[in-house]
Amino acid sequence: MDGRIFGLDLQLGFDVIFQAIAVFIMFLLLSYLLFDPVRKILEDRKKKIAGELDQAEADQAEAARLKKEYEKKLKNVEKEADEILAKTRKKALRRQEEIIQDAKGEAAKILANAEHEIELQKARARDQMKQEIIQTAVLMAGKIISDKISVREQNDLVDETLQEMSDKTWLQE
Repeated sequence: MDGRIFGLDLQLGFDVIFQAIAVFIMFLLLSYLLFDPVRKILEDRKKKIAGELDQAEADQAEAARLKKEYEKKLKNVEKEADEILAKTRKKALRRQEEIIQDAKGEAAKILANAEHEIELQKARARDQMKQEIIQTAVLMAGKIISDKISVREQNDLVDETLQEMSDKTWLQE
């Protein structure tokens, strides 16, 4: 060696060029064998992730649509429940009014029957009082007249008096 640390000769130049060509060929070969498949895998994965993101967005949009639809249905169900409750309340109020009217009718009937019964009782009491007055009058008249007239005249007088009383006095009420 001629005192150089690093010697350049023609063989070294060819070796360097040969190695550079070999590295370039290896790079192309590895690029074809390794980098392209890896690049393809990465591209496929990127597409898959993009597809999954698109699907997730579509699913999220569908979920939002379903949520709105269910909220709308829930509002409709609440409205229907309110309508059913309102109808039921109206029916209950109508039934209550019917019951009240029936009760008022029954009360009026009972009151009318009671008034009729009272009138009947009054009439019976009047008739009974008339009978007692007649009996008392007959007894009193009998005592007074017994001394003066005969039994036959007495019976005729009582019959005549009863006839007059039933025709005039009791009809004036």
